Amino acid sequence: MAHTCDFCGRQADGDVLPLTWSFAVENGRTRIYCDQCTRTNARSIEGRLDSDWW
Repeated sequence: MAHTCDFCGRQADGDVLPLTWSFAVENGRTRIYCDQCTRTNARSIEGRLDSDWW
């Protein structure tokens, strides 16, 4: 199963989520973000802003 970034659509191969990727729960839904989106939006993620605000 490939994992897909919920922000940019980038995919990671394999069954295990790469360690550099992150995930968050927004409105009860788990969202997965690639390493590039995580780095770019780290302040918003840490501030717990929904991805709609990024």
